Amino acid sequence: MASNAQEAPATQEPLILKKQENGVVHLTLNRPRARNALSQAMIDTLHAEFDAVAADRSAFVVVLGGAGPAFCSGHDLKEMRATDFESAYAEKLFDACGKLMQRIVSLPQPVIARVHGIATAAGAQLVATCDLAIAAETTRFATPGVNIGFFCSTPMVALSRNVSHKHAMQMLLTGDFIDAPTALRFGLVNEIVPEAELDTAVAALAAKIASKSRHTLAIGKEAFYRQAELPSLADAYAYAQGVMVSNLQSLDAREGISAFIDKRPPIWCNS
Repeated sequence: MASNAQEAPATQEPLILKKQENGVVHLTLNRPRARNALSQAMIDTLHAEFDAVAADRSAFVVVLGGAGPAFCSGHDLKEMRATDFESAYAEKLFDACGKLMQRIVSLPQPVIARVHGIATAAGAQLVATCDLAIAAETTRFATPGVNIGFFCSTPMVALSRNVSHKHAMQMLLTGDFIDAPTALRFGLVNEIVPEAELDTAVAALAAKIASKSRHTLAIGKEAFYRQAELPSLADAYAYAQGVMVSNLQSLDAREGISAFIDKRPPIWCNS
């Protein structure tokens, strides 16, 4: 099912394509001729789709991809210029984009980036923000803002939290493309595969995650990001211990432990 939100005119294709099967929600950026550049409308539409997924108890995992030859080329520079680089537009745009990235992190469901072609600037930010990423071995990545006098400051937030500082600074200060093996070495993606095998690899990972308890996935994802931001190791352990105690009281934890002991598949109630 596709989103109804569109850029004018109404006859254009939806900005985000959506389909769902077996607990996996596929959201596809759908501005292929613009290399899926993140216009204000696309950001708003994607945020709305994530809000809908968050409330959907039949959704266990999300796959985020791009239609056409690229994953995402970043912000829509033509739209920026059309506003004469007006500050009110820029404030609204970057606020919306920042909230979108935070929505992905706060989403109860894990999000897998299905990456191909290029992922540049805010496109690289999307990859870094997603919980997991599988890329075609032909994909290239960059934060090239420095090359046009427009430093990738907001992509830097996600990048610096997902790769080492030295590697993040290398990308940000040079603006150079890195290839998929380098992105894997940097930790920007989890796996690279031949382009012909990308859908198969993403589907296998999504199906594996979707077979877990939805309730437990949500607990684990929230705890991962919260403990990572705590100021000390002791604080992180204190928080995680509380999560473990609470998790143990859930029906799915009791079922999973009993199933393991009884040597049978668990039957999740997801409550």
